[in-house]
Amino acid sequence: MSFYKDLRLKYKTFQLKRRLTKANKCFDFSKISYSKKNVLIIDSIIPEFDKDSGSRRLYKIINILLNHGFGVFLVADKKEYKYKTEYVAHYKKLGAIVYEPSIDENGDFITKELFIDSILPKIDYAWLHRADVFKDYVDLVSKRKEVKLIYDMVDFHYLRLIREWDKTKVVKTKKEAEKYLKTEVKNCQQADIVITISKEDEIALKEFYPKQDNMITIGNVHQYLDVEKVPFKQREGLFFVGGFSHKPNEDAVKFLYNDIMPLVWEKNKNIKVTIVGSYPTKEMLALNSDRFSVLGYVESISHYFNTSRVFVAPLRYGAGVKGKIGQSLEYGLPVVTTPVGAEGFNFCVISRGLIATSSQDLADNILKLYEDEALWMDVSNASEKILEPFSISSIEKQVLQVLN
Repeated sequence: MSFYKDLRLKYKTFQLKRRLTKANKCFDFSKISYSKKNVLIIDSIIPEFDKDSGSRRLYKIINILLNHGFGVFLVADKKEYKYKTEYVAHYKKLGAIVYEPSIDENGDFITKELFIDSILPKIDYAWLHRADVFKDYVDLVSKRKEVKLIYDMVDFHYLRLIREWDKTKVVKTKKEAEKYLKTEVKNCQQADIVITISKEDEIALKEFYPKQDNMITIGNVHQYLDVEKVPFKQREGLFFVGGFSHKPNEDAVKFLYNDIMPLVWEKNKNIKVTIVGSYPTKEMLALNSDRFSVLGYVESISHYFNTSRVFVAPLRYGAGVKGKIGQSLEYGLPVVTTPVGAEGFNFCVISRGLIATSSQDLADNILKLYEDEALWMDVSNASEKILEPFSISSIEKQVLQVLN
């Protein structure tokens, strides 16, 4: 860290300490109630369960742990002065103990490191979520030898980035992919348990880390909603959802706008598209029009899943299991996607006509599903079976297997 960056951070921390002192925001370690088994979870942020797939998955895992009597201690790897209090409050209400900026009884600032160091004697498992988090915290949490180190990859970053490089040929992306590969392999070597999010990620990882006895797959949590569905004829439009801080989502929307929809509109100019996603860039918002609506973050998206006719996810690169696909299947909303988007799901006999790579084939699949009610019903009715491996009961067994 440069001298000036360090100085700015110290100044912001000083300001924060003053605000905390005025607000009398103290934290007393002696009042912590520990469980028989305690899990320290560190993520890059306090999981924003309503904004991105990785956070939504971790949120479900935290619920499973709490429901089974584990003590959950949640820490975010971010600057102390950027915490979003609404998410902190939500997890505290669930029963988790969440690190947030505070001072001790002497008025000294409690850093993340001090918080972790203080609770570590009671911690049985350290669930480190994402590659950079594991790399940055493994030394600190492994000071207690009894702690079982869990490396939750979320997705295989190298795989996602090398696929991006394959599409863009940007040298910087390839270098970033190679950097992540070194980090991810080293993380695997240091971890007691390595969690992949899909079998495809696990297979790709084994090329570089062939050890198998400490690897387990835990996908997203998706529960089919057994409720009355809006009929085919009362639905209209295409729908896409995805946070735009994740580059594959921005690329997918550009691909949809520039290459796929012009082909769709040649055959049916009345089909409209709705795009929802947190942190939209200026480039994304500039695509907004009467036929291509870019809404940005929307608090509740169930309306769009319930009233749209087709969910579109033309992802050209990425890794892991795509939460947006699972969410769509929860609502029984048929999906048109790519092989990358379909990874982790067993679409069985209904895959033909739904999964494609080229813009022309994707456009044809959209039109086919949009206009063929019988096909639409077949796909919608198959959603429950496709989601069986992602049900809460299935994921619960896998989570408890890790914490045996």
